[in-house]
Amino acid sequence: MAKGANQKLKLYRLMQIMLEKTDAEHGITMSEIMDELARYDISAERKSIYSDIDELDNMGLEIVKEKDGRDFVYRVVSRTFELAEIKLLIDSIQASRFITLKKSRELINKLKTQVSCYEAIQLQRQVFINDRIKTMNESIYYSVDAIHSAIAENKKIRFLYCSWDTDKKLVPRKNGEFYEVSPWALVWADENYYLIAYDSEADKIKHYRVDKMLKIGQAESRREGRDKFEDSDLGEYASKNFGMYGGEVRRVHIEFPDEKVGIFIDRFGKDISIRSVGAGRSEIAVEVAVSYQFFGWIFGLGPDIVITSPEDIIDQLRDVATAFKDNYK
Repeated sequence: MAKGANQKLKLYRLMQIMLEKTDAEHGITMSEIMDELARYDISAERKSIYSDIDELDNMGLEIVKEKDGRDFVYRVVSRTFELAEIKLLIDSIQASRFITLKKSRELINKLKTQVSCYEAIQLQRQVFINDRIKTMNESIYYSVDAIHSAIAENKKIRFLYCSWDTDKKLVPRKNGEFYEVSPWALVWADENYYLIAYDSEADKIKHYRVDKMLKIGQAESRREGRDKFEDSDLGEYASKNFGMYGGEVRRVHIEFPDEKVGIFIDRFGKDISIRSVGAGRSEIAVEVAVSYQFFGWIFGLGPDIVITSPEDIIDQLRDVATAFKDNYK
């Protein structure tokens, strides 16, 4: 690049230097700014840099000038993201199962560009990615985008729906036949992305794990099932379906020790009605999709958690418990 072209980039390079080399705790002197610009083959007089700093400040890049010994130092004191917010985003990426190991690293490296080089060192110490829990479906980002596009354009989608086999490969269900459904929403539940859709053939709402959907494409026909979703609370839908496994939605009464009430508030929200039954115990009535996963959740809470009604659900739980016990005779 010609030297004249480099000079045209002076304001951009100065902004880049200020963002990378300074933060609320670290400043840079005028001499150091000139040295950094020289690395880009940009020469500049102090007076012009003063003007450029004022221009950046007017553009919204908050730069302060402070006396530090014999020199003045300049630093950026406000950014789009605070360091604590970047750390929070990195924690979320690391904990997210649906974001692959490769994409996690790419996203974290992009986030590091939003902080100074000094803060980036702090972030690196924070980064620990457990690749054992990461999904292996690298195409999930394109899948999410394709689903959003279909929803925006009011179109059905077609896709292969898969299951893992013992060779750790995704194998299409239904002998490789394409599913065709009307997409209505994407929800995050139990550490996975799910598509909530209407299946017109079955005339019911269904959900699909996005990382198990392959070859997603728009169908020609328009979406159906709008009436099924007009009065639906999709967040409530996710809370009813344990592990997002479907089942008949029933109203179930659960009794528990008062000290375990937080478990149920965390799961069902603060709007649940809690009734005291005495002796330090309470009861709630909630609608859940009754499945093995729901019973497993109840078992995992301990023997002091009791389903009190309806009776047929209690019978189902007894049968499941007996079947498990019989496995270990």
